[in-house]
Amino acid sequence: MAVTEPSAVLSWPQRYARLLASAGLDHDTELEGALQTQDTNRTALFSLGQALEQPQLLIQQVRDEYPGAPGERVVTARLSVLHQDLALNIIAPLTLRLFLHGEAPLPDPDRIFLASSSPDKEPSSRWFLAGTAAPVGVPEYISGLEERVNHWYPIFRHALGVSPGAYWSSVGLGLGAPFSVVWNRAEPATTCQLAQAWLKQFECDANRFIDWIPAEFSEQTCAIPQRKGCCLKYLLPDGGYCGTCGVYRKERMALARRHPTWNPAPEGWPGRE
Repeated sequence: MAVTEPSAVLSWPQRYARLLASAGLDHDTELEGALQTQDTNRTALFSLGQALEQPQLLIQQVRDEYPGAPGERVVTARLSVLHQDLALNIIAPLTLRLFLHGEAPLPDPDRIFLASSSPDKEPSSRWFLAGTAAPVGVPEYISGLEERVNHWYPIFRHALGVSPGAYWSSVGLGLGAPFSVVWNRAEPATTCQLAQAWLKQFECDANRFIDWIPAEFSEQTCAIPQRKGCCLKYLLPDGGYCGTCGVYRKERMALARRHPTWNPAPEGWPGRE
């Protein structure tokens, strides 16, 4: 008789594969489908490493791109959304690679660049990776990633004005990317439990600002990460309420009731179709 291996001794990629298998989903197919090839043939303005050393670079870039931005709060909103972009388009794909291959590079600030913005067409992502470092295993990824986001936090918080809730909930969304891939197809309660346990592996505040909860959309129960912080995107002309926003939950749920086919995943989230 085959002995079932306790989940406690399985690696995180194995635990995730078991979750998908229970829903009749193929681990490799789902993750490979969620990973989009990044366009690295883009004009880089400066690296994340430079921005962390000189935060004024980001502030001035926002002012230059949006000269008519009315007030500091809108500038802060732009910076907060730029940080969310960093989490969803750099941290999330790396975490997907970790769950796909069992190893992934850590985000290197000197290899992460802010792309120029075109007035005619806003790019789907402002941050992109130009080459990656050598991949590391799951334990090294967890310790290295938590070290980086903890180190970046004071700069985004104090120099750029990004709120704790916005910063850590965006980081949490990036780290939870593998679970967002199957938010409406895997068993909701188990998905939420496993996603929350994954976040708890990181010694940072991401887990405090994300609650994975079962929620009903179009008469289907899904697994949704609720942010305990607002990215302020709703303040921007092209903004709106993110599907994962817990601060403006009432507005988001009202929107879902008016539009039954509405997808609660924010733009850039791997679960969005």
